[in-house]
Amino acid sequence: MDQKAKERETRLQSGQRSTPAHSNYEANGRGGENPQESAASRGPREQSAASIDLNCDLGESFGAYTLGRDADILPYVTSANIACGFHAGDPSVMRRTVKLALEAEAAIGAHPGLPDLAGFGRRNLDVSADEAYAMTVYQIGALDAFVRAEGGTLKHVKPHGALYNMASARPDLAEAIAEAVYRVNPALTLFGLANSELTRAAERIGLRAAHEAFADRGYLADGSLVPRGLHGALIADAGTAAARVVRLALAGRVSTPDGEDIELRADTICLHGDGEHALAFARRIVEACQMAGVAVKPFE
Repeated sequence: MDQKAKERETRLQSGQRSTPAHSNYEANGRGGENPQESAASRGPREQSAASIDLNCDLGESFGAYTLGRDADILPYVTSANIACGFHAGDPSVMRRTVKLALEAEAAIGAHPGLPDLAGFGRRNLDVSADEAYAMTVYQIGALDAFVRAEGGTLKHVKPHGALYNMASARPDLAEAIAEAVYRVNPALTLFGLANSELTRAAERIGLRAAHEAFADRGYLADGSLVPRGLHGALIADAGTAAARVVRLALAGRVSTPDGEDIELRADTICLHGDGEHALAFARRIVEACQMAGVAVKPFE
């Protein structure tokens, strides 16, 4: 870990980026998540070693349209997934967001999506594996150029929206995206839904895979996300989200909307930057992790 990374971790753990001391975070959480119970089941050494990466999808404004509060959220997250112009973002937004992420010392990743500005990349498109490979290479290359131009280093890739979900279930798309990342730079980490086709494809080809969980999304019993628009798909309460993150970091478990408790690997936690309460969620999550002794730091 370089000196800047050490200084950043120290600031996060000392509370310099946390919410004020009078915050009313309830340690036991809500909605079935109980981080204190999870912590109690582990020894002191395991608790002190617990860590989690907090990533956020950013740079999703476009032209005259502003989406999200990137500058406000960045001090709380450790990895920034920056849109590359297909589902959101444009050259000026990409450059501006890269500069903000570098100033915040967040690990920068490319966030490639389907070519669907109107649908924000969240609508399924009938794309072939060859098309998925080409659009992934194209978008990684675009963002990487901005990162290098500002003196930084691209660290990871995380597909967006429908492309992410389709690749999580379809081996052909997963393999195409993993191959695209590997051929651009085998040192990059590929972020994907925990225990999905995407993370398996990354590991098979020789990439480092970061198994991702979500702070603000509901889970089905098989570990997949509750589809948007259905009951339990989105978590609107910051306390519930914060308790979930702590429990994932300490115990690797999460509760479904039906009350079932499932195992879920979580190397990194996603917070959606376009969410209405994204900033409040980010503050609450970092504070909760500090209270539980969980280090918030980039995936390594």
